[in-house]
Amino acid sequence: MGTPLDAANVRRAFRLIIKSAGLDPAQWSPRELRHSFVSVLSDNGISLEEISRLVDHSSTVVTELVYRQQIRPVIQSGAMVMDRLFKP
Repeated sequence: MGTPLDAANVRRAFRLIIKSAGLDPAQWSPRELRHSFVSVLSDNGISLEEISRLVDHSSTVVTELVYRQQIRPVIQSGAMVMDRLFKP
């Protein structure tokens, strides 16, 4: 309809989907989707800067602090490149 979604309706629909998947709705929230989104992007080599833009953070520092575990592959791959470049 083009109107903003109501948060309560989104949560209710999300709980129904989680329950139908056989999961405990008390342990899941729509926020989990955001963490999954960051993880999938990171695992597929998307840069920290791009991830930060996509999740609408003002800087990569915020993304790094909030999603430290999810962006680990991006950080590790960057470190591996630096190791190759500056190998003694």
